[in-house]
Amino acid sequence: MKMTDCDAEGSRVSASVGRRAFLQAALTGSAAAALPHLTGCATPPPACGLRGGVLREPVRELPLRDDADVIVCGAGPAGVAAAISAARAGARTRLFDRHGCLGGVWTAGLLTWIFDFKKEGLTREIADRLDARGARHGTLSSMFVYEPEEMKILLEEMCEEAGVRVRLQTSVVAACRDGGRLGAMVTESKSGREAWRAPVFIDATGDGDLGALAGCGWDFGNPETGEAQPLTLNVLAVVRDATLLHDLFSQNDLKGHVAAVQRVKAEIRRAGIDPSYGMPTIFPVRDHVVLLMFNHEYGVKPYDADAMTAATLRARKEIFAIMRGLRKLGGRWDGLQIVATPEQIGVREGRRIHGRYTVAKNDLVTGARHDDAVARVTFGVDIHAATRAKNEKQTIERGGVERTLPYDIPLRALIAKDVDGLMMAGRCISGDFVAHASYRVTGNAVATGEGAGRVAALAARRGCLPHEVDWAEAKKGMH
Repeated sequence: MKMTDCDAEGSRVSASVGRRAFLQAALTGSAAAALPHLTGCATPPPACGLRGGVLREPVRELPLRDDADVIVCGAGPAGVAAAISAARAGARTRLFDRHGCLGGVWTAGLLTWIFDFKKEGLTREIADRLDARGARHGTLSSMFVYEPEEMKILLEEMCEEAGVRVRLQTSVVAACRDGGRLGAMVTESKSGREAWRAPVFIDATGDGDLGALAGCGWDFGNPETGEAQPLTLNVLAVVRDATLLHDLFSQNDLKGHVAAVQRVKAEIRRAGIDPSYGMPTIFPVRDHVVLLMFNHEYGVKPYDADAMTAATLRARKEIFAIMRGLRKLGGRWDGLQIVATPEQIGVREGRRIHGRYTVAKNDLVTGARHDDAVARVTFGVDIHAATRAKNEKQTIERGGVERTLPYDIPLRALIAKDVDGLMMAGRCISGDFVAHASYRVTGNAVATGEGAGRVAALAARRGCLPHEVDWAEAKKGMH
């Protein structure tokens, strides 16, 4: 039978519809009727008041999530430790972070080098579990190099095992008080604006973001000068033969560190570049992978997004210029290539939230001891020059402390003074400028996080405030 033009056209249309239906069913796993679930219809936002240079946001109600005993903001070393500790103590725990991984400066920041880690508890457990996967390098338990990607998956495993509910790609943007107590926080993410309530919150953001949003008092930088420590953008690189750079490496015991960095600095200058950091350092990581710490960004407040953006762009530009300059030298630098730059530039100093105790310079000098000690610090004062000019004269100074004695961080320094129901862990605990330059390293961040998580869990379970928890009782069973 002869097919007419109309018949042929109808056949083509039928075949086309059939193919679409087949593809729709294959993609959705169901009939084509389910297809509307793959599409969206934009709902116009409510009208805003645009008056001159001000935009008046419309009032709206947010769904309030109330399914946690402890909420931890910030999933860096302190936040992960706090969340794991709280969950292991029986608390329903939520952990929020703005990045796409756990670990903060350890992972998103490619720190790759750990200080003051010789402690009991989670520090020892993390080190042991890194060892089990061959991802920790060095002979000392107090300081060592680790592999950032292995650290990411390890922290995810530990949080999953403890039952921590993790939310990534989410930023805390507001806090709401109920009288003198922190009642809820607000986040923004691809899921929109959401509100979260819990009996106890822990600020482990490093920069004290939640505490500041909740109305806590805080300090930043050196009170005498207003200056703060610089930022650093670490990178991972590969070299053709790491053995040829051995004399430039800062090893895990830091013996020969000063001589090594002087040789690195001479090589960078031989490439025609004067590095912004006066002690450019290379750490061997694994095989032919190395960490390059060559950069300083001065005069940047970590809570200023424009300044942080500009610093990050400058830093990446400088690091690549140094890498290309060294590679042009040839010889042992032949084949040098950056393989990873961090998601976030490294921040040494942010807000220090006012607590019920302020760790001070005198604590370091006298080796202070406290009945409610959550961590013992053994790291000395490490203040990086605040300006490029000062960096040229003295890259690192000790804040007038000739010798730091091991000292305690008390629980009171982890409890906010101005707002109840809020604790801090990591860099943003309560301390002065000089003391912060000692306790800020990540071994102490883990220890303060572990203590804060334990106390937060007990407070939530008993219906009391963190400052009403007896530390002697809380620390039982921690290690």
